[in-house]
Amino acid sequence: MARISKERLDKALKQLETITKEDYEKVMGVVNIVKPLRSFIFKTPDEYGMQYEELVISSDDGVPLEAWYIPAKGGESDKLVIFNHALPMCRAGFPGHFGMPWAGYDAVEIDFVIQYKHLTDAGYNVLTYDIRNHGNSGAANNGISGIGNWEWRDCVGVKKYVDNHPRLSKMKVALYSQCMGGNSQYKAIMERPELFENVKCMVSPMVVSMGAIYDAFTEIAGVNQYQELIDLELIKMGAFTAAEMTPHLWAHAVKMPTMMVQVKDDAWTRNPEDGQKTFDLLGAKEKELLWIENTPYRFKDGYNYFGRYPEKILAFIDKYMK
Repeated sequence: MARISKERLDKALKQLETITKEDYEKVMGVVNIVKPLRSFIFKTPDEYGMQYEELVISSDDGVPLEAWYIPAKGGESDKLVIFNHALPMCRAGFPGHFGMPWAGYDAVEIDFVIQYKHLTDAGYNVLTYDIRNHGNSGAANNGISGIGNWEWRDCVGVKKYVDNHPRLSKMKVALYSQCMGGNSQYKAIMERPELFENVKCMVSPMVVSMGAIYDAFTEIAGVNQYQELIDLELIKMGAFTAAEMTPHLWAHAVKMPTMMVQVKDDAWTRNPEDGQKTFDLLGAKEKELLWIENTPYRFKDGYNYFGRYPEKILAFIDKYMK
């Protein structure tokens, strides 16, 4: 099956002939979102008084994943949250407050470490890891993100590690899987459903279709008419087309109780439409959609929501884990 139709390919090639140099640079700036800028570990759990252990976990296809294991406050409990991150972040969060080049995305700090503190204070052990091509984990797939199409193997490797561990394997498990990490988790569940049958629940913030991202970003840049060219350039670099990078393809496989979290007026996607469609496609009978309202800011207010307002998310996890 052709990954791009003849009609779209012909249109893309004509666009390539006629596009200005300035507009082509804008198009490639958007295309290159899938070549993630690596964030660095700018904060560790001891910043908030948490004990932790450094681990290296093998992805299902052998990529080494750098990880932290953080036991619950007061000592290890029988409840584990497996936590992953968004593109272009890492297990510490996002260092936009350190200036360029990270500030080129958004000049804000996204703090995941405070979110681990909320979880450990509430009695949960946390296992968190850098996805391939992010943070300190190994490079793979020519440094390109598949927005779930390759990264699902990381989710599988981490769950296998838990299932084979003498202590972690005996714990109740919840997932906190966000954005690209959430897309990856959905595909992992579809590819290896038996591995995730014992998961009690999942919190799924900010999962997104790349088509929605590209549509919004190109409109901001004034090059919205070049969606076919974007697909052509993605294929040429060895990446996936926009239509292949969406949680809509895998959401049906998600059967555990799930809370999705989305910025309702997200300026960088096409919400509420994209988030609502993903939610409607979830195979879970028990599901909730938490809209973050009165902001257009995906980075500043979306990814930091749990850090600032942990109550609703903790209540959801508690409902299925306690």
